[in-house]
Amino acid sequence: IYLYSLANKQQTAVTDNWYGSGEPVFSDDGKYLLLTSARDFKATFGDEEFANIYRDMERVYLVTLSRETENPLGPKSDEVGKAEQKREKEKAKEAEGKKPEGKATPGEKKPEEKKPEVTKKPVVVKVDTDGIQNRIVGLEITPGNYRDIRMVDDRIFYLRRTAGDDIGEDDDDGDGRDRKSHLCSYSLDDRKETAIGDANTYQITFDGKKMLVKIKKDYAIIDLPKDKIETKDHEHKIEGLDMQLDRHAEWNQIYFECWRHMRDFFYSPTMNGVDWKAMRDKYAALVPFVNHRNDLTYLLGELIGELNSGHTYVAGGERPDTPRVKLGLLGAELSRDPATKAYKIDRILPGENWDKHTRSPLTTVGVNVKAGDYILAINGTAVSSLPNIYQALIGTADKQVILRVNSKPSDAGARDVTVVPTANEGPLYYLDWVQKNIDYVAKKTNGDVGYLHVPDMGRPGLNEFTKLYFPQIRKHALIVDVRGNGGGFVSPLVIERLRRAFVMVGIARNGMPQPDPAHAFMGPMVTLINEFSASDGDIFPFRFKSLGLGKLIGKRTWGGVVGIRNSLPLVDGGNFFKPEFALYSKEGKDWIIEGHGVDPDIVVDNDPAKEFKGEDQQLDRAIQQIEEELKTKRYELPSPPPYPDKNPEHTTH
Repeated sequence: IYLYSLANKQQTAVTDNWYGSGEPVFSDDGKYLLLTSARDFKATFGDEEFANIYRDMERVYLVTLSRETENPLGPKSDEVGKAEQKREKEKAKEAEGKKPEGKATPGEKKPEEKKPEVTKKPVVVKVDTDGIQNRIVGLEITPGNYRDIRMVDDRIFYLRRTAGDDIGEDDDDGDGRDRKSHLCSYSLDDRKETAIGDANTYQITFDGKKMLVKIKKDYAIIDLPKDKIETKDHEHKIEGLDMQLDRHAEWNQIYFECWRHMRDFFYSPTMNGVDWKAMRDKYAALVPFVNHRNDLTYLLGELIGELNSGHTYVAGGERPDTPRVKLGLLGAELSRDPATKAYKIDRILPGENWDKHTRSPLTTVGVNVKAGDYILAINGTAVSSLPNIYQALIGTADKQVILRVNSKPSDAGARDVTVVPTANEGPLYYLDWVQKNIDYVAKKTNGDVGYLHVPDMGRPGLNEFTKLYFPQIRKHALIVDVRGNGGGFVSPLVIERLRRAFVMVGIARNGMPQPDPAHAFMGPMVTLINEFSASDGDIFPFRFKSLGLGKLIGKRTWGGVVGIRNSLPLVDGGNFFKPEFALYSKEGKDWIIEGHGVDPDIVVDNDPAKEFKGEDQQLDRAIQQIEEELKTKRYELPSPPPYPDKNPEHTTH
């Protein structure tokens, strides 16, 4: 964090380079600079592998701007004097509130008394830059992640969120600026923290008397709280806030704002050689004819398409919302008996019923339905009377449904079972496909070769990699599949694990030899890629190939690696993404991957007809390649050498 002097055009580092710092804000009285800084180190070790991370490293700190300013957290040398000063302040406030008012006779209006204008003394800020880095003190509060600091008199308000607050929440790859946090205040006088309540965000008025607080989606305006937040009867109702909106004017404003966003944030200041002003004027001629948000979205897409760059996205905005009724799905493939119109269960998709996202309804404990059984009725309605069985499953996702089933397409001997349909069978088909590939590779290689698929480079993809990699780490070779990988940001983490090298062998009494470090893969690898390996799914195979980890097999990847950050806000809530950072070679000669992709070492294009029938030519070629490499690269841990003899009497002189 730096201070910049407008007077002498000089900048001064307030914090050093050893610790990350942020959220700087001046105190209202100009005495302090408040900030967050990550200075609490407490390593957290992983359960799946020997790895560590650091979380909850921040606290709130104060920097005294003037060397004459006392340490706000220093020793209290004169408790009596401090208490007396506090009482005097409280008396002054009470006296101000009890000023006598002019008397009036009954029925007569009280004369309006002009309140004396209180002239606030101008805040004088004195900054002594010499030694300022040593004038930093930290609040004794729980380490976490802090934001939105505001100091009012001797109280410091802030929002805190810790790792424990993530438990039970859905994954969020965003920056968390509006996630539920703990609103607290710290009294410099009492040296105590007060937990005021949970809030998403807050703001205190300039005079420090009122607070606007957001809790979930609701807002309230309250007096500056001293303890717990009380928003009852203080809610700020916004449902009735209507406005006359000139949509054509709004769309015009959005168009030019998006043009400016791209002008100012696109990674290449030359705009990839495109005359950006000319493009603005070219498409602006069509803006008066925009009559729907979708028209504007299309027009913006055409504008930014002129840059010939990946990750130029436009989406969202204010448009009619069409509610979608979820269809209940049984996690099974069905066929209709032509004679009775009953539905036969041809195949039940396997699932992981301990996970709500990958549960397979018909495999739930107690259902006892198997492939070959027939579904005769749903919730009492005979399926034979329906044009399609799914007509009876509309709106039943995640709700109890009664199926009448039998081993034959007739009611004699039928029974009722209760199931809870799922809203999405996609995860079940994915699990089934991956497990089939694992089994296929194991069978073709006599268990020597492992297989894993990474569907994306976000948290879900990292989770899939972790689940499949470590249980197979003692295989003699590995096929890594990133076909269809939609990208993300975790490719460096995956590569770090794959390239981990062991340097010695460890053994314990009555144990087996183990590589050290323990989670190091010791055999050859190959990676499968295709035209749908995109973004960080492009970058992963580039890393894999550049580091010499193995060959790439399949088709050239997508070729879009100019990265994006979160969209800046648009007035109608739409999203507009600017490609802001790009990759070039470590030699500094070329911009890499973008617009071309990563070429495979061995080109294999799956025949669609064969693939539809279950034949995966790319996977077969990977198995062929890895078996060939195993002939020369198979590694077995050596047996331990003779144990040492350190008996002095056995020493030969």
